[in-house]
Amino acid sequence: MDGLKTNDDNVIRACLELIQSGSFCCAGAKAALAGQKIDCVIVHDLRYATDDIHIVTALQRFHSLNQANYNSLAVIFPRTPALSEPEFETFLWNRLQALHEIDHQSFAWDPNVSQDPASPQFGFSIGGQAFFVVGMHPAASRVSRRMPFPVLAFNSHAQFRQLRANGNYARVQKATRVRDLALQGYLNPMLADHGVKSEARQYSGREHPEQWICPFQPVGQDARIA
Repeated sequence: MDGLKTNDDNVIRACLELIQSGSFCCAGAKAALAGQKIDCVIVHDLRYATDDIHIVTALQRFHSLNQANYNSLAVIFPRTPALSEPEFETFLWNRLQALHEIDHQSFAWDPNVSQDPASPQFGFSIGGQAFFVVGMHPAASRVSRRMPFPVLAFNSHAQFRQLRANGNYARVQKATRVRDLALQGYLNPMLADHGVKSEARQYSGREHPEQWICPFQPVGQDARIA
């Protein structure tokens, strides 16, 4: 991005170097990095709403400009103090709730996904387009979710549909899970294909009991029917 300060360059470099490393297992992210399709937005503190409008604007613009197979927008919060895994999850959903409430003023929810966070068809929508959100932070229990700073990576659902259509999705998914198994010793129990369980369970990287209820509440939706 233009106009980055030196310390912002260092923040981005630290995160991208970790994606290149052996401790990061997502094959799609590695492919996106190799193709220079990871855009980074440096903001401040995950706990506060200071940069919410900036993040929403970046996401709305990002999807309109990126239609390649692998692309991701990484929002990095380097000024966040140390957080436990439950704290990180709380602030992740606080931010997503706030982003949605801003975006809702201009855009409807992506019709290709459900706005009900309990639904197997759920996807997080910004700018009328669905995203799968990957939360990463220093205290993550999953090794592959550990980053030097809290990061929310937004990955377009449209690219997943494209990968399925051209027959590449299963290959990328298998490569990721093989690496994750080798790195952690067991597969992430939260993993599930879209349409089987709500992807909201995967966003923070934290393991949840079956009865977990996502705190996200879509604007204008009073009932959650899976």
